[in-house]
Amino acid sequence: MTKPHEQLAQAAVPLSALPDGARARLVRVEAGHGLRARLTAMGLAPGAEVQVVANRGGGPFVVAVHGTRIVLGRGMAHKVYVVSEEPRGGAAPGEAAG
Repeated sequence: MTKPHEQLAQAAVPLSALPDGARARLVRVEAGHGLRARLTAMGLAPGAEVQVVANRGGGPFVVAVHGTRIVLGRGMAHKVYVVSEEPRGGAAPGEAAG
């Protein structure tokens, strides 16, 4: 039988795979200590809720976390693993919440 945390880990995808407007919860960062520390300092730590602001398939990757927009390099976004969250009401896709 699969444990709940194992199911969560299996469903995780790179942040870079999500389209504009997608909301997700960060589950892990597959990087060295330095990058993990830098991302944590910006609010991108396990458990954080993020929304993809801009993912054009190349170039910078923009996310919103804790009310702040953060620009990540595409390589960084590939190392951040998230699970998608279903919309729970609030702002319509493409609109800023809050």
